[in-house]
Amino acid sequence: MDQGASSAPSPEPVVSRRVQRHGTNPDAEPSPWKDDAVASEVPVALVFNGLSHAVMMATPADLEAFALGFALSEGLIDTPADCRGIEVFARNAPQGGGGGGGTACEVHLDIAPRCFARLKERRRALAGRTGCGLCGIDSLQALDLVPERVTPRPWATDLPAATVLRPVSAMPALQVMNAAAGALHAAAWATPQGELTDLLEDVGRHNALDKLIGRLALQGRSGADGFVVMSSRASYELVRKCARLDIPLLATVSAPTSLAVDLAAEAGMALWGLCRPPRAVRYAPLPADG
Repeated sequence: MDQGASSAPSPEPVVSRRVQRHGTNPDAEPSPWKDDAVASEVPVALVFNGLSHAVMMATPADLEAFALGFALSEGLIDTPADCRGIEVFARNAPQGGGGGGGTACEVHLDIAPRCFARLKERRRALAGRTGCGLCGIDSLQALDLVPERVTPRPWATDLPAATVLRPVSAMPALQVMNAAAGALHAAAWATPQGELTDLLEDVGRHNALDKLIGRLALQGRSGADGFVVMSSRASYELVRKCARLDIPLLATVSAPTSLAVDLAAEAGMALWGLCRPPRAVRYAPLPADG
């Protein structure tokens, strides 16, 4: 992290770009060029106790929640109390920095010493590896796909499809940025009764989930009963993040991958996909003897 980096105005989550609309008739004249809304995508550096850990491409909104959610869902801190402070800075991006008018963001987190020591140890373990595998690992033997087990909740196991689909139906009205610009995923929180209470948006589905996790943490609601609904497909990363936060149910508008299904079963998490009212698909848990 460059402490001398020059400051810049905070980037907007939705920006204007020139567009020209074309129809299906090849003989028709295209529409005139005009301004239209486009979702911002800017580099966001996550800095822990002065050490830059990751740079993510994200929508520049709800960045405090994003950083805290990332720290929790990636296991960098154990509880929200392990984060003692968060500051967001806008910087001039390097030449050709792109979205947001050449602006980047830095989010600085002050975390507990034991968590920072663990973070530095993790970085040392990855240093010097030359393999180009998953997330910096260099062999299949180093691949960890064992999710945490979620706490069993009968309500999550027995939740009817109508209750799962209720927040899905409520999502579009709250996807304000996606309505304006398109291209944004949504992650929403619903109560066990299916009431949608929170919705966060980002160009990245993982970022949207981290923002949601961070929002709950900032409001002191981590560990509350509820489930996650997402506008995206279900990937194994989303399942891992939810399992780490002890979230017992994940429902997505699109289909899951096979690894997402398998990890959700291993974690004891209820997984729903293709949630498009009035239909939804629930994926089977592991057999009782498995």
